[in-house]
Amino acid sequence: MKAIEEAEAIVVGGGNTWQLVRMMRDNKLIAAIRKKVETGTPYIGWSAGSNVTCPTIKTTNDMPIIDPLGFDVLNLVPFQINPHYLDANPDGHAGETREQRIEEFLEINPDTYVLGLREGTMLKLDENKLSLIGKLNARIFKKGTTPEELSTKDDFSFLLKKD
Repeated sequence: MKAIEEAEAIVVGGGNTWQLVRMMRDNKLIAAIRKKVETGTPYIGWSAGSNVTCPTIKTTNDMPIIDPLGFDVLNLVPFQINPHYLDANPDGHAGETREQRIEEFLEINPDTYVLGLREGTMLKLDENKLSLIGKLNARIFKKGTTPEELSTKDDFSFLLKKD
């Protein structure tokens, strides 16, 4: 806990999101990290580290290898992220696409935005302005609307508005 309180930045890497959340809960880190970031400490996260910035881990791609003791996480942003977003399944795979899985999530969570974040891209939040960095577009999903492609030229700040 002291390490979080004294940190100049919080950096959370990848791995299995379910395991990460369980470790965060077991070590009582969720509230401490949220408080630290809300007071201005920079947060950097990728893969599982980006999943935990969301209200929940319900849009992770990871296999549930452990009970995380709840789906709620840091809630630093009011939307869901699907990291490593792919547009289609690999050749020979007949299962659901990421888009189909996100649409299933939106059926139950119709007021939530989901951002499909492709490989090699990231979000930057600075002074309440949210932008995309990278060479690929991001895909925005919302129940009742056609998924939309946004680029680095677009302002993603609308995702920060809480309904």
